[in-house]
Amino acid sequence: MYEKLKADFVAQKAQFASIEKDFEKFLEGNDSAGTRVRKAQQEIKRLAQEIRTQTQNIKNNS
Repeated sequence: MYEKLKADFVAQKAQFASIEKDFEKFLEGNDSAGTRVRKAQQEIKRLAQEIRTQTQNIKNNS
């Protein structure tokens, strides 16, 4: 169970790192970069919820 939790956390960190350049491009007016940022943020949100659920389950079963 801890392996999945750690993998999700690493994936979430990777998502944050991957959108940094697109975020800067969006601020410079590139609308396509904004779309990529929104898509990545949705995945970050999904991973955050999964991490939260897993953490709660581990806490409750300890």
